[in-house]
Amino acid sequence: MLTLEQLVPQDHLVRKLDAANDFSFIYPLVEDLYSLFGRPSIDPVVLIKMTFIQYTFGIRSMRQTIKEIETNMAYRWFLGFGFHTEVPHFSTFGKNYVCRFADTDLFEQIFYRVLKEVADRGLLSSEHVFIERCLKN
Repeated sequence: MLTLEQLVPQDHLVRKLDAANDFSFIYPLVEDLYSLFGRPSIDPVVLIKMTFIQYTFGIRSMRQTIKEIETNMAYRWFLGFGFHTEVPHFSTFGKNYVCRFADTDLFEQIFYRVLKEVADRGLLSSEHVFIERCLKN
């Protein structure tokens, strides 16, 4: 019998991301965006980690990211999912973005916090710089 822990190589990038960042700082940032009533929601840390997977591994869409999470054991491990944990539908992130995150600076706060943690651990190098431009028609 194998566990996800055994299947994810010790040098896999998701392990490095997990070791370098304590994502629990996200909870206080989003607590005012969630209701205490109603159906249980997807863990906000999981939603943010899904975007980390998407951007870190160059996946072009959330739909494809979800497909990758369904079959990639390292991604499942990073998200805290088990073998049989149901992966959220790809539209879940979009709905949360539109309904909760759209008019906030949440992503900027998270980005700068993670960047600071990575820099504080000496994992950031100015040797390579990547810039993405958005070209409008």
